[in-house]
Amino acid sequence: MIEQEIDSLVPARDFSRRGFMRTSVGSGFAAAVLPVMAQTAIRTPADGLVVGEVMIPVGGFQMPAYRAAPAGKTKAPVVLVASEIFGVHEYIADVARRLAHAGYFAIAPELFVRQGDAQSYGEIAKLMSEVIARVPDAQVMQDLDACVAWARGQGADPARLGITGFCWGGRITWLYAAHNPALKAGVAWYGRLVGQATAPAPKNPVDLAAAIKAPILGLYGGADAGIPNETVEQMRKALQQAGHKASEIIVYPDMPHAFHADYRPSYRKAAAEDGWKRLLAWFERHLA
Repeated sequence: MIEQEIDSLVPARDFSRRGFMRTSVGSGFAAAVLPVMAQTAIRTPADGLVVGEVMIPVGGFQMPAYRAAPAGKTKAPVVLVASEIFGVHEYIADVARRLAHAGYFAIAPELFVRQGDAQSYGEIAKLMSEVIARVPDAQVMQDLDACVAWARGQGADPARLGITGFCWGGRITWLYAAHNPALKAGVAWYGRLVGQATAPAPKNPVDLAAAIKAPILGLYGGADAGIPNETVEQMRKALQQAGHKASEIIVYPDMPHAFHADYRPSYRKAAAEDGWKRLLAWFERHLA
């Protein structure tokens, strides 16, 4: 990740605490360094839902994940939730609950748990270099496939499969759309689109535009320090050149990175609410 992108993750005020998932592998780091905006934080109740941590088998590994689903509903469409670099803390769990209240079987897996314990990190730059940068994209794709298989065993309907992701997870959303031809729709929130190729991450979304079949809605901030507008335009052009007319990219002028993250100073209520309405309409259109 480029230096400006790391800077865009660092809030411009003192750090404090919000209650995060106690069972999350990344909760210690997130609770220690992420700021609270208690006056605007959204807290979605679990009434009428089945929620909690689950363990998803991936080969011989048990991957922790947060599951939220409508109680008593079978054959619910599946929506994967790819987190930011901070893992599955309370904000991501809340997003899963919001999706469950909308009728979806939501799964938020800890996609970089094998590479390190985020609780031991107090600096974003170190977390990025020592954990996140070492997570192979191929491993993430395999883990997401395992989530889909697990959801099928729980009575959900993976034939109606969607994915959404934020920041790091926004990039993963684009990559998964190129990986899984069974995907029906995705919503990528301010995910990086270009970058230097590495062994763990050999390609970026702009390189894979021709392989994307499912319609993807991209939601970006026009003032994002880590994702310049020209890279968003590169992705638009790549999709157009690939003849991919079903996807759409929305840029919110003057919005920063992480404008949907209601627990951080970057939160922008109007853009976040508009983006969420667009997400619900996108999934309603493509996963119904």
